[in-house]
Amino acid sequence: MKDKSPPSTMSLGFGITQKLKAYKPGSEDSPPEVERKARIMVVDNDPESRRFMNARLSTANYSVELVESAHAALDACVRSRPNLVVTDLHLEDMGGLALLKELKSRWPSLIVIIVTAHGTIAQAVEATQSGAFGFLVKPVEKAELLGQVERAVAESTFTLVESDWRSQIVSRSQLMEDRLELANRAACSDVPVLLTGENGTGKELLARAIHAASKRRDKLFVSVSCQNSTEEGLETELFGRRADGFDDGAESSTGALEAARGGTLLLDEIGDLPLRLQVEFMAALNRNPGVRLISTTSRDLKALIEAGTFRQELFYAINIMPIEIPPLGRRREDIPLLVSHFLEQAKDDGDAKIYSPEAIELLATTDWPGNVRQLFDLVKQNVALSHGKVMTKEFVQKSLGKDSTSVPTYDEAREEFAVAYLKTNLQTTAGNVMQSARLAKRNRTDFYKLLARYRLQPDDFKGNAGNRQDARSGQKKQAADPG
Repeated sequence: MKDKSPPSTMSLGFGITQKLKAYKPGSEDSPPEVERKARIMVVDNDPESRRFMNARLSTANYSVELVESAHAALDACVRSRPNLVVTDLHLEDMGGLALLKELKSRWPSLIVIIVTAHGTIAQAVEATQSGAFGFLVKPVEKAELLGQVERAVAESTFTLVESDWRSQIVSRSQLMEDRLELANRAACSDVPVLLTGENGTGKELLARAIHAASKRRDKLFVSVSCQNSTEEGLETELFGRRADGFDDGAESSTGALEAARGGTLLLDEIGDLPLRLQVEFMAALNRNPGVRLISTTSRDLKALIEAGTFRQELFYAINIMPIEIPPLGRRREDIPLLVSHFLEQAKDDGDAKIYSPEAIELLATTDWPGNVRQLFDLVKQNVALSHGKVMTKEFVQKSLGKDSTSVPTYDEAREEFAVAYLKTNLQTTAGNVMQSARLAKRNRTDFYKLLARYRLQPDDFKGNAGNRQDARSGQKKQAADPG
């Protein structure tokens, strides 16, 4: 008898969805496993050397990514998670040994092979001591190259859990790395996880990553949104047949709790789960211990408890492993990587489009109240509306609209503070430069230079003090003669 459980919906990045068929593992209609190629990144300034490596490795059935600089390699490693990096020793922006050390500090298990045209024994020893798997001297014989690459790939952690579970989460920020470490730890157990954070930060994406890293990854991941549904509809979706036994004659369906048995159940925005269903859900969850529960919320559940709309015992039950996902404004270093990732997702069959460096800088300094989802939507819109291959800063600014705000640069913020400070200082001393300089702990000459730099005139503040003095005199007179 075929499983009638409803198909779940899988999010492929932000804004792209695909309906999944609920396959039973081991059944005849299960999708065949696809053999993945090992991923190798080649780092070399010389285009001819890159082409040579690409030809040799691609012919040997490896997936090859070519980059021309060390900094590009670091960014690409965050995005694509290669099994092996083959880098030239002499790179223009960073030496091959410096790149090796940086790679090993970020990802200790990453395998690195150094290649050079002018190798010495001392360099080979230093590379080995720094963690290099191998040291090859150009011209490299085909057999020697492929033999070393084969051994390196065999040593790498090329498994689903260690390599692919987080492949859809693009980040270089330490904040997200800390959260991913927590998520990987949570995946090793079956305790309930509560993912908190603003809308659009990627809570569902992290929930799917936890499932992919867990021992339940071969079972179903079932997602239920507690928003945008009637209480009756949500009850049916969770439990199948209505809990009150009501039967309208329609064919009964398996509820999400039953469908997720042995797998993972995601309750998205659990703060919107109606109070009556919270009680029923806790009782049903106790009857179905084979379900691993992950919940998400963008609301303050403790405030909801105080308001009487969320049950305290349910909060304690789901809050065993809390993970807060930071908003995009707290991890701006991820924006260029996310933009690159989204451009890959949004490109059509034609030539890929790119942003100019100035446009990337604008995107990185813009406020994103809708977080990663808003950024993805903007990239999709830009790709669809742009006529040229390169999208400029002016084009992006127009698409952002007049209401968009940007984070000021350090120099802009410092200048704004300096002007405000000097104005407050002069107002306090009624434009007396000597007193103002003393308050600022500057000599009078330096203070005059500051005033000239920001075009502030001490005389403009003398009248303000006179008005305040008149006001104080009036208050004293009124106090002495109230009537």
